[in-house]
Amino acid sequence: MTSDSDDDALSWGGDSDVDRPTLPKGWHAVGRGSEDVESAPAEETAPEKVSSAVSAADEVAEEDDDEEYEGLSTGMLLALGAVGGIYLLYTIGWLIGGMRMQAGALFLIPSVMYTATLVIAVAAPALWFAASWMLTRGSRSWVRLVALIAGVVFLVPWPFVMTGGVAA
Repeated sequence: MTSDSDDDALSWGGDSDVDRPTLPKGWHAVGRGSEDVESAPAEETAPEKVSSAVSAADEVAEEDDDEEYEGLSTGMLLALGAVGGIYLLYTIGWLIGGMRMQAGALFLIPSVMYTATLVIAVAAPALWFAASWMLTRGSRSWVRLVALIAGVVFLVPWPFVMTGGVAA
């Protein structure tokens, strides 16, 4: 049992019965296989609902192009990297400074309370960075940078700065 075509194994029965694809009025096929595509007859038009939906989608796309997000400038990216690095160092400073003060602080407050405040102090730089990033999302870049620099000023790890990171 032989067949006429080598491609019979790659097709299903009735594949050859499929009509050739047609394009709507005003469209032209381009590229490989375009000779197999037929144009629609002149009297056949697309339904009104489809054309109005397409035009509405085009209007929305044009509006989106006008409001396209430009991204951050190189200077802003460098500033964010520097401030992010400072916040990372602050996190480490709060951890080291807080651990150094633990013996003296446990004399004054319970250990559960000290541990809770230490966790909050260590997480504060990351929380400030995330909060200032999210809250200034729609603002200008300088507003975001001012919020981040305010965090650099307010979140200085004083226990680490005062003891120098070494035991007194």
